Amino acid sequence: MKRIALFPGTFDPITIGHVNIIERAMPMFDEIVVGIGHNSSKATLFKIEQRLNWVNSIFSNATKVRAEVYEGLTVNFCDKIEANYILRGIRTMADFDYEKNIAQMNKLIHPQTETIFLMCDPTFTPISSSVVRDLIRNGGDAAMFLPKEVKW
Repeated sequence: MKRIALFPGTFDPITIGHVNIIERAMPMFDEIVVGIGHNSSKATLFKIEQRLNWVNSIFSNATKVRAEVYEGLTVNFCDKIEANYILRGIRTMADFDYEKNIAQMNKLIHPQTETIFLMCDPTFTPISSSVVRDLIRNGGDAAMFLPKEVKW
């Protein structure tokens, strides 16, 4: 069986912390699908097409990584792409508590899918898309937290 992992998120924008998790996970899986969740009720800073283009550009030379947009339940998207793992990055204990609850609910409704947590490298602990968005919205320089492909 092929080991396919879904790395879901809004990636608004994708940060160097996200890239680090994907790069570290690549040896563990045959394929990683970066699932860019589309939630029409959530206000995002960047258009979904732009986020998709960023991920595809960042990983253009990584044959194991591809990006797709999805809506609805993450576990339903797992079925669609035949993913048997959900990959999540953890920065803090607050992230762990939040992600653990989602992983347990996913396990109850979709027992065949395992959630894999990777702790972020300590360098990336303070970096989140939310903080980066705030920086950008308020005229700050967020370049040091973003892959070079992310331009706004």
